[in-house]
Amino acid sequence: MHLASSPAPMSWSRLLSRRRYPAQPQLHVVSDAAPVRGAFVQDYDRVVFSSAFRRLQRQAQNVPLPETDFVHTRLTHSLETACVGRSLGRFGGRLLMEHDPALAGELPFFDADCGDIVAAACLAHDIGNPPFGHAGEDAVAAYFSSPAAEPFVRTLSAAQRTDLQHFGGNAAGFRVLTHTYPAHSSGTAGLGLTYATLGAFTKYPRPSQVEAGDQTGGASEKKFGHFQTEAARFQHVAQDLGLLPKAAAPDFYHRHPLAFLVEAADDICYRIIDFEDALKLGLLPPAEGLQRLRVILADPADRPRTVQWHDWREELGYLRARLIGKLVAETAQVFARHAPAMLTGDYDDCLIQELECWPQLQEIQQLSVQHLYRSQPVLQIEAAGFEVLAGLLDAFLYATFDPAASARSRKLLELLPAHHRATGAQADLSAYEQIILLTDYVGTLTDQNALSLFRTIKGIDLPKGF
Repeated sequence: MHLASSPAPMSWSRLLSRRRYPAQPQLHVVSDAAPVRGAFVQDYDRVVFSSAFRRLQRQAQNVPLPETDFVHTRLTHSLETACVGRSLGRFGGRLLMEHDPALAGELPFFDADCGDIVAAACLAHDIGNPPFGHAGEDAVAAYFSSPAAEPFVRTLSAAQRTDLQHFGGNAAGFRVLTHTYPAHSSGTAGLGLTYATLGAFTKYPRPSQVEAGDQTGGASEKKFGHFQTEAARFQHVAQDLGLLPKAAAPDFYHRHPLAFLVEAADDICYRIIDFEDALKLGLLPPAEGLQRLRVILADPADRPRTVQWHDWREELGYLRARLIGKLVAETAQVFARHAPAMLTGDYDDCLIQELECWPQLQEIQQLSVQHLYRSQPVLQIEAAGFEVLAGLLDAFLYATFDPAASARSRKLLELLPAHHRATGAQADLSAYEQIILLTDYVGTLTDQNALSLFRTIKGIDLPKGF
């Protein structure tokens, strides 16, 4: 009896493609010399200098509209995640080179490339998040699932509706990285990143709508990675990198192996550093917090020490640094152990869940949830965010699809930047594309800008005179 052969595993030489989106298919060439400023370092720099990245400085990480400068924003979180991701990529890549001399011979700068790719992808990992943190994602999804949005979504396909009703920052981020507005230029590359970085960025290489029978419950299936507007772009990226199809469903693939490290870097940072924020905001007793970190480090409080701490905040920073170093080293080992299975599509789990300290990490995560994420100020602002984002979406959608083109609608549309209007080069957009265009606008506002715009169009606050 003839048995169907398994697909060939993914190839590191393709997965580390330096070609830039949207290049045409061509042979992959591996350079013999280490460039002074390689393609993946350029990816990192392109993200840093983008306007989308700068907006993150005024978007919430865990505390919307903070009154203290210490609390992490999306920008500081992204920078810290990129640092951790670079270390994970380099350590993990070095371990693979040590275990596989053939890989080291074929790709002599494999460890450095892995570090640079993961760092660039980590830097961009939250670039599509809307205002008000993860509550903002929920707010946008809730609006499009509400009766108020039904007039706008009723004519859309099931897949298009699912995009909006399960809105996520990951798909919005892929759009930011790969989309250029026709009102801006005739380009089609977005930030023009390498295929390798786009692949590592995509933690969820699937569309929003997938048949239940095609899903396996793996870590890469928890969310989705692109809207219908970017389906062809993602397909192009996946095929260029040689990602393995995960099922018969279109656009449903196994992860790029380095996406597991991007996810791990984010997991490490938000668990440890959000906990640090909770302590410094006075939401948790410092002594209890320090002790929990010592437990994870296996560092008893009564151990003889060469340094005596006089400020618990300084000791907290020291413990946090040691703990991140420990987690990076241990996670890199887990990655190296499972990398061969990643290449064949036989591994789809969260790396840090395999660490011995995972139960303790979960404990401090639960404390952050209880005392920080669910603190009264955070809940109040996030609840207000639902009203703000729903109000903005509703106002601009009614203005866009107003058959009478009322004076109010005209005024609202004139408030929109040109590249978010269905006019000129974008005049022939479908209803779905127009909705995505407006969602782009609301989703890329900062927390403060979203609140100010909402108050202005509702007549609550009026701008000062000239």
